Amino acid sequence: MTESAFVSSDVIRSDFSAAMSAMYRDEVPAYGTLIGLVAKVNAAALAADPGLKARLEATDSLERISEERHGAIRLGTAAELAMMRRVFAVMGMSPVGYYDLSTAGVPVHSTAFRPVGAASLRRNPFRVFTSLLRLDLIPDAALREEAAKVLATRRIFTDGAIALVEKAERNGGLNAADAGRFVNEVLETFRWHDKAIVSAELYERLHDAHRLVADVVSFKGPHINHLTPRTLDIDKVQVLMPEESIAPKAVVEGPPTRRCPILLRQTSFKALDEPVSFLGKSGEWKPGSHTARFGEIEQRGVALTPKGRALYDKLLNNARDRVTPAADGSNAGAYEAALAEVFKGFPDDWNGIRAAGLGYFSYSLTEKGQSATGHQADLETAIAQGLIQFDPIIYEDFLPVSAAGIFQSNLGDDAAKEFVASPNQRMFERDLGAPVLDEFAHYSEIERASLQTCGSVLDRHLAAE
Repeated sequence: MTESAFVSSDVIRSDFSAAMSAMYRDEVPAYGTLIGLVAKVNAAALAADPGLKARLEATDSLERISEERHGAIRLGTAAELAMMRRVFAVMGMSPVGYYDLSTAGVPVHSTAFRPVGAASLRRNPFRVFTSLLRLDLIPDAALREEAAKVLATRRIFTDGAIALVEKAERNGGLNAADAGRFVNEVLETFRWHDKAIVSAELYERLHDAHRLVADVVSFKGPHINHLTPRTLDIDKVQVLMPEESIAPKAVVEGPPTRRCPILLRQTSFKALDEPVSFLGKSGEWKPGSHTARFGEIEQRGVALTPKGRALYDKLLNNARDRVTPAADGSNAGAYEAALAEVFKGFPDDWNGIRAAGLGYFSYSLTEKGQSATGHQADLETAIAQGLIQFDPIIYEDFLPVSAAGIFQSNLGDDAAKEFVASPNQRMFERDLGAPVLDEFAHYSEIERASLQTCGSVLDRHLAAE
C-alpha cells in the first residue's frame, strides 16, 4: 500500500479524542456541563481581551483551544505500559517527561503521551497522562503478590486493537477503514466497567493500602478517569462551577493568578461515588461502590527553562511552608494569599520573564524586520528596533505536585500515604520500552529553531546557535 493511502496519525488522534470525549460525556454527564461552561468562559475571555485573541491567532493557537483536552489513565503492569506506548504511537503521540509521584504519597510514576511537532499540536494537542502502578512501594508483601496475580490475568486491549497496532507497525500506517476500526477497538480499553474482577474483601484490602491501588487492580481495564478541557480563565471557571451544580476542589493547583500565565494551573470537581458489583464466593454479584472518575479543567501558560522551573519550585515550596493547603479547604484563602505573596518574586511581564531567562519564547520577524535588508544586530537590539517579536511557547506538559494534588483531592482526604521518595526513570523506561523525551531539551530546540528563522536580521553566530 502506498503511503498516500494511509490516514495521518493527526487525523487518527483527532478522531480518537472526539470519540473519547463523546464516550465520557455519556458516562459522566457532568463532563458535558463542564465543556459547555469552559466554552462560555473562553468566549468571554477572548471578547474581553482582543490582544489575547490576536496573539493566539498570530501563533496559530486559537483554533486548537476548543479542541484541547487531556486525559489520564493508570496502568498496572509493564506489559500494559509497553503496549500503550505502541497504541499511542499510531496516533502520533510520544512519551514526554518522567514524573515521580511517590514524593507526594501516590504510588505511581508517569509520563505524558502527546504530539510534539508544531503542526501536530495545532491539528489536535490531545495528551494522556499515563501512570504505572508501583506495587514495590506497598509494604504488605502478601498483598503485593495477590495484586500482581490479578493484574497478570487481565487483558486491557482487545484482540482487534492489538492486530491493528501490529498492522500499522508492519505497513507504516492504516487506511481509512482500518483507522476507524482502530479508534473503536482502542476506545474499549478506556471504557468504564461496573463489575470488579476482585472480591469485595480483596478490594477493601487494596483500598486500605491506597485508594489508587484499588482503582488500578480491581477492574477489567484502566477506564479514563478524567478528560480535561483547556480554559483561558480558570479562576472564572472555579467561581462559576457551583452555579452549574458542580462542586470544585478547594484550591486551584499550580501557580497563582497572574497577568502572564506560567506552566499549568488545574482544578477539578470531586470524584463520583459510583455503583459497582463485586464477585461473591459463590459467583454471585454483590453491590458496592467505587470512587474514581472526576472532571478537571486546566489553564496553560509559558514553558519555563530549568532556571525558571527552579524558581517556580522554590516559590511554591515557600508558599507551602507558610500554609499547607488542607484537604477540606478550610485554609484555602490563607494558602492562596501566601501563594500570591510569594510569587511576587517571579516576573509578571513577558519581556521580564524572557530577559531573565526564565521562560521559552518563539521568535519571528516583524513586518519591519521582513523588509529590512543588510541589517544585522544582536537579539536585544533587534527586538528594541522592532525587527523581531516574541511569543511565549505554551507549556504542553504537567507538574508532579499538581498532579498529585488532583489525585489526592479526588481519591479522598485520606488518600495520601507516606512513601520513601524513589524516582526510578531507568526502570520506567525499561518497562515502557523506550526513552522519554526531555521536555527542557524539546522546548529549547523549538526556541533555537525560531531564532534561525530570524537569521536575516540577527548576527550570524546568534542565528546559527
